[in-house]
Amino acid sequence: MVEYRIDRRSGVATYLQIVQQTHQALRLGLLEPGDKLPTAREVVEATAINPNTVLKAYRELEREGLVEARRGLGTFVRRTLGSAATDSPLRGELADWAARARQSGLDRDDVAALFTAVLEEQFGDSQTQELETRGDPA
Repeated sequence: MVEYRIDRRSGVATYLQIVQQTHQALRLGLLEPGDKLPTAREVVEATAINPNTVLKAYRELEREGLVEARRGLGTFVRRTLGSAATDSPLRGELADWAARARQSGLDRDDVAALFTAVLEEQFGDSQTQELETRGDPA
């Protein structure tokens, strides 16, 4: 089961953090079709956020067709995303790179900024593209 971590300093809306973390778990194969998401109560107890925030995130995931709510049973994964398996050789290479970055004195924010810059160079600004395809202003 996925455990959500909320970063109140990130500037990202709490419900979007839940959506993004669920997307990541789906991409990494940590969640698969048929798996049950934690209940809103479990997420609230673990993160001290408003239950309506959890429900908003779950509704967004349902709107995307990734999960389905089953009355009285919970919220279940309908489909997965991507194929970035946790046992991929690329994951090992990335872990080695992150370890070297840390040893060279970079902190987490430095590494995140560097990695994000490289992602944007290689793939374009996918977050802006995603927002545009959903009709949200970037």
